[in-house]
Amino acid sequence: MKKIFALLALTAVAQAAVAADIVGDAKNAKGKIEMCIGCHAIPGYKATFPEVFQVPMIGGQSAKYIENALKGYQKGERKHPTMKGIAASLSDQDIADIAAFYSQQK
Repeated sequence: MKKIFALLALTAVAQAAVAADIVGDAKNAKGKIEMCIGCHAIPGYKATFPEVFQVPMIGGQSAKYIENALKGYQKGERKHPTMKGIAASLSDQDIADIAAFYSQQK
């Protein structure tokens, strides 16, 4: 049993180390943000699915906030169905690149 716990702990440490090595590159986000622009780049835009709500502008948000939000959608911690579907299609590198891009916007 101790070996199983040690293996699980080692796996968690290795995953954290890999995640820490991922650095977002705003230049690589160009081909990844098309799905974001349609809602998040329109001032005052309101979406109507699943209900009417104000779509937030994400330009200028911190990269960490955007990364956490997208990972929250992937894990189901955030509930918007469209965002959950989009986030599910993103790799950790995609998320880091998108976050880097939007954090540099004004």
